[in-house]
Amino acid sequence: MRILVISNMFPTKEVPAFGIFVKNQVDALAKHGHDVQVAAIKNAKMGKVNVLKKYSMWMLGALRRLLQKKSPYDIVHAHYAFPSGLIARWFKKRFGIPYVVTCHGGDLNKMAKKGAFFRKQTTRILEDAAHVIVVGHDLEKQVIHDYHIPPEKVSVISMGVDRSVFYERSKTETREHLTLSPDSKHLLFVGNLIKEKGIGDLIEAFVRLQKDVPEAVLHVVGQPKQEGYYNELRQRVHDLQAEDAVHFHGAKPQKEVAEWMSAVDVFVLPSHIEGFGLVAVEAMACGTPVVGTDTGGLSHLLKNDAGVLAEPQSPPSLAQALKHVLEDERLYGRLIQNGRKQAELHDSESTTKKVIRIYEEAQQRNGERQ
Repeated sequence: MRILVISNMFPTKEVPAFGIFVKNQVDALAKHGHDVQVAAIKNAKMGKVNVLKKYSMWMLGALRRLLQKKSPYDIVHAHYAFPSGLIARWFKKRFGIPYVVTCHGGDLNKMAKKGAFFRKQTTRILEDAAHVIVVGHDLEKQVIHDYHIPPEKVSVISMGVDRSVFYERSKTETREHLTLSPDSKHLLFVGNLIKEKGIGDLIEAFVRLQKDVPEAVLHVVGQPKQEGYYNELRQRVHDLQAEDAVHFHGAKPQKEVAEWMSAVDVFVLPSHIEGFGLVAVEAMACGTPVVGTDTGGLSHLLKNDAGVLAEPQSPPSLAQALKHVLEDERLYGRLIQNGRKQAELHDSESTTKKVIRIYEEAQQRNGERQ
């Protein structure tokens, strides 16, 4: 099958975590023998001038593909409804080929709420798609109830965890390799350093936690996408006199992230909004308990002792949840055991097969209509 994947995020060596979940799926599709081409933005830099430039170049590249007499693709897969889905919709209008859209959260929870234009475009993109994939159940409800997309046209499929990368390692050995103190309680956050990820709440919660767990250390791994916000975080750490215990490590390649996840005691995802929370499942696959906020996909993902939920934007609640996990050995063991089950459910091999099946069904329906 000839597949065109469209995304406004795709990683490079300079920004290894920028849309890495899209690259992982592209690689998985290729391993299944499909011919996959990518039309993506690989520049993670922000700022009005830079954003305008990179999106303009991206659109021009898409237009060049559209000028061909015949489409070299059998199906188009857009990651994020708008703006990626807009390009996919152009391909359908130009060549009559079906497209699939994956909604990741930000496209519905942020982009579509910026104004009437974005809402209207998102609605058209979802309506005209052959199938809509959502990464979490909260997004499924939005697509069906808010955008009135038929339930049979919507599937909940996470991006999947590559368990050849994310797997349990010896905490002793990984801590030695990363030169982490064996006597400390290590907490880890992984993700883009943006306000919506709740890192400010985490820093406040961590300082509260230290009063009861003085040996706690917080590690923050991720790309600073909002320079002003990043500077605010560093200043807040300084003001709280927590510089010796809060460490910013920048972005890391996936294999290093997996090692960090295996080495720490608890993984924390304090998001204000979250479509699914794939990094939480990656931590589970590494045998590490997860504390997250009761929002979006995390509410479903972490229920039934798969993790521990805290109130969103509430440092006291987050601190209490972290303390509970670190001090309750029975709970700690249950979280590891149940986390392993979640990682198995979201294995990338099974999720890739589901996506391929959706492609095949979309092609078949399109052929019947023609």
